[in-house]
Amino acid sequence: MTTTLRGLALATHPGPALAVTALAGLLATAQGLGTVRVLLVLAAVLAGQLSIGWSNDLVDVSRDRRAGRGDKPLATGAVPLDVVRRACAVAVALCLVLSLALGLAPGLVHLVCVASAWTYNLGLKSTAWSWLPYAVSFGGLPAVVSLVDGQLPPWWWPVGAALLGVAAHLLNVLPDLDDDAATGVRGLPHRLGRAHLAPVAAGVLVVASAVVLVGAGAPVLVSAAIGAVVLALAVVVVAGSGRIPFVSAVAIALGDAMLLVVAR
Repeated sequence: MTTTLRGLALATHPGPALAVTALAGLLATAQGLGTVRVLLVLAAVLAGQLSIGWSNDLVDVSRDRRAGRGDKPLATGAVPLDVVRRACAVAVALCLVLSLALGLAPGLVHLVCVASAWTYNLGLKSTAWSWLPYAVSFGGLPAVVSLVDGQLPPWWWPVGAALLGVAAHLLNVLPDLDDDAATGVRGLPHRLGRAHLAPVAAGVLVVASAVVLVGAGAPVLVSAAIGAVVLALAVVVVAGSGRIPFVSAVAIALGDAMLLVVAR
């Protein structure tokens, strides 16, 4: 039982799932939603993320087995496929109910975000449009939070979040480029190639930072200081070696995410 539960948890892609859920909670708090509505946002987003993670591993199980992915519980047999299918179905049902409990408009937007992520799992990941579900799903998340409060988000919330989503896609695929290539996955990052991936990701992160700083209306000196740090980190992303470029890119993304939250 312990092994099955552990495998079930790992198959959710817990890192990204918890990060997106936490971001939604922080945005909801920044929006000034009450405790009950913040918890409802967290529950709806978490249910959606669980469905996305489990469906991803279910769709990719044959590919992961061919690639010898020892880190994938479904590929190693650590958790039965039927268990994950049932868990995924429950997560989808909960996502539907919890999303609509947020209200019709925010609920429908959230369901579009989740459906967009599913399109990635179901095939877009292997096309030049692999970035689009990330842009739609991340960009829509701030709108969900604002619409719960009966407001449209400021323009730079969805734009900045969409750019962060694209950058997250480029960075997330980097460790799996070789395994993906061996199993026929040819998304945008694979078409760019390892040599061009870091510069493109750095460029997207710089643009995202600029959008957030302009939208937040930060004082000139503060914007200049943050901009200088972002540019320095972007240079490291492009010119660094080992894991340093990845860590630097994550630092930029986390900084932008925090600006989205605190500068509402």
